[in-house]
Amino acid sequence: MEADQIERVRDFNRYYTGRLGLLADTYLGQDRPLGQARLLFEIGDGCDLRDLRARLALDSGYLSRLLRALEDQGLVTVDVHPSDGRVRVARLTDAGHQERAELDARSRERIAGLLHGLTHDQRDQLIAAQNQVRRLLRLSTVSIEHVAAAAEPARDCLRRYAAELDDRFPEGYDAASLTPPAEMTGEQLLAYEDGRPAGCGLWTHLETDVAEIRHLWIAPEARGLGLGRLLLQHLEDGASADGVTTVRLGTHTALTEAISLYRRSGYHEIANYSASPYNQLAFEKHL
Repeated sequence: MEADQIERVRDFNRYYTGRLGLLADTYLGQDRPLGQARLLFEIGDGCDLRDLRARLALDSGYLSRLLRALEDQGLVTVDVHPSDGRVRVARLTDAGHQERAELDARSRERIAGLLHGLTHDQRDQLIAAQNQVRRLLRLSTVSIEHVAAAAEPARDCLRRYAAELDDRFPEGYDAASLTPPAEMTGEQLLAYEDGRPAGCGLWTHLETDVAEIRHLWIAPEARGLGLGRLLLQHLEDGASADGVTTVRLGTHTALTEAISLYRRSGYHEIANYSASPYNQLAFEKHL
């Protein structure tokens, strides 16, 4: 990582936050800073405080101070959930709903002003650039961890994988085909985004220096980030570190996205090496 790259990101952050008026005590001309305004937007029709903390990555003390300020303004109430006394829920009052509607209107007006000075093509370029920035920022926060073969988060991820294949394959998919923990001689990886499993994959030995990558899967909500390629690279690196020089994998012809990923990642098609009825195409890569 180059120092210049770090400074360019810092410079962009300073420009962007200043240009959107995020540093002022009166965000969008209302009588509150950005933190309080953002809570009005996030609470909506009601929100569990635990969800708010997780979604906005706020510590409980800071969140409490923000909510107290909004309560003092008559915009929010915080109550215990009627069916679970351990859960506290924030809701907008009638005045809170009116203030949020005003916030939305002002925000749209501000963004329209920013876009007004651009041509149609330039607006498209800006939106595309923002989508790319968001995709890469999301990918940068994903963690990939080694997990035990029988770990429940991993088995749950594999069950989701099997359920999707059962829907997508014309012949369906038998979850009994999943690799049993006792038969895994390599390692299993889980990708996490915001603390939730976002993908999985494993490799296991076929021979001393040959391994098979199995059950590579990305959760629908995390697709399009480039996570499949990242997870595949981690699996290859783990196998290589264990002395593997060749990796193989099989896939179904219905999984066109997976086939494209493997070809882009340097895999070439080989004769089928597996008895699995779901491995209709076979690929190999030398590490």
